[in-house]
Amino acid sequence: SAAALLVIAATVGLAVALGLRPRAPVNRFCATSNNQTGFLCDDRATCVPASQVCDRVSNCRNGEDEQEELCGDLPRSLPGYLVFRCSNPAYWVYADQRCNGMNNCGDCSDEMGSLATCPQCGSEWWSCSPVLYEYCSCIPRRLCRDGVQHCLSWSDEYIC
Repeated sequence: SAAALLVIAATVGLAVALGLRPRAPVNRFCATSNNQTGFLCDDRATCVPASQVCDRVSNCRNGEDEQEELCGDLPRSLPGYLVFRCSNPAYWVYADQRCNGMNNCGDCSDEMGSLATCPQCGSEWWSCSPVLYEYCSCIPRRLCRDGVQHCLSWSDEYIC
């Protein structure tokens, strides 16, 4: 048994000396330039927005954002930080689609739900109850006074 311990110690020592240590999982979390959740490429400089991971377009130089290991069983194969689970457990969206003003989950849970914890409408948005399924609690200000009703109250045409 002492000989076995000596062999194990020698093997570990040789592996360390040769740089063959077991690799810890690489942390690929990053924040994009507009402070959205992203995926860090092997170059440790490129941060790919979450919604561009596993989209069949290689955004990383070595294609690590499209590898089978990462994209093979969506969303289970993705790191948790890239996924937002909608209130309906059958649906999910990429983390950078949460709080983007759009109804990505289909039930607004990515914009208004307690899981989303989104801030109030930003300066580029008008707060109202939208008539379109596309929006949840705000509409883009570019839609104000365009002659089309986007808010139940018509506030986008008369107040905005």
